Amino acid sequence: MGTGFFTSVDDVSARLAEAGYLASTAVATTVFLADRLGKPLLVEGPAGVGKTELAKAVAQVSGSRLVRLQCYEGIDEARALYEWNHAKQLLRITAGRDETWEAARTDIFGEEFLLRRPLLTAISSDEPTVLLIDETDKADMEVEGLLLEVLGDFQVTVPELGTITATRAPFAVLTSNATRELSEALRRRCLFLHIDFPDEDLERDIVRLKVPGIDAALADSVVRVIAALRAMDLRKLPSVAETIDWARTLLALGAATLDERVVRESLGVVLKHQDDIAKAGAALKLEQVLDAS
Repeated sequence: MGTGFFTSVDDVSARLAEAGYLASTAVATTVFLADRLGKPLLVEGPAGVGKTELAKAVAQVSGSRLVRLQCYEGIDEARALYEWNHAKQLLRITAGRDETWEAARTDIFGEEFLLRRPLLTAISSDEPTVLLIDETDKADMEVEGLLLEVLGDFQVTVPELGTITATRAPFAVLTSNATRELSEALRRRCLFLHIDFPDEDLERDIVRLKVPGIDAALADSVVRVIAALRAMDLRKLPSVAETIDWARTLLALGAATLDERVVRESLGVVLKHQDDIAKAGAALKLEQVLDAS
């Protein structure tokens, strides 16, 4: 059973666009299918191409609560799923010193003492929810084991309380920069979507949407130069987010056109490693890029 957020692929495209997210047909189709089939959506691709923003946009247009689990190396069950409020439990035990242990135990392992972390929060929510599991590839394999139960049946087992099953399944989005391979078991539970850098036409539309007031010719020049930089062998290729930042920077500087001086002085907005800046400065033939049809 799906979440029922969207009625068609065109509905996904139109509503995401209203939220400022321009989705390709492939993106809109996969989002629609994940919504209709009630399947988690695994989104892979380079950093900065809009994976996290897609989940945020779905939450915005569907009027859903966004619950985000930011993954990192060393994240554990207590941070992802739930933990007990030990300080509050201790106070409760101290306050009831005349009680038997069995009586106290029944009380302190109740809902009042349970700290719900993102996964359990999303599962137990009665309102429309988008569960964003961000940068899943940074978490350890043990966390993937948690996700198998959560995403497979949308349920969580708390030994002291039993199994908590979602009454309203969240729309789940997992993002990955593919820094490590996710397990096949996790992939099987998800629909897969790869988001790459957009083509020049789409990126131009994104820039003009996100940077109101930018001249069409300047937006075109920015996108052409970004495409040329992405064709180079750089440590970190510029993302869509950096394209937008650069366009905003140029607008703030009052630059009407791109020239060698403007590019040289603002290249640090786009490239984040000195060796990349040096390589681009030496290899970028600005006149050829801008004159290319």
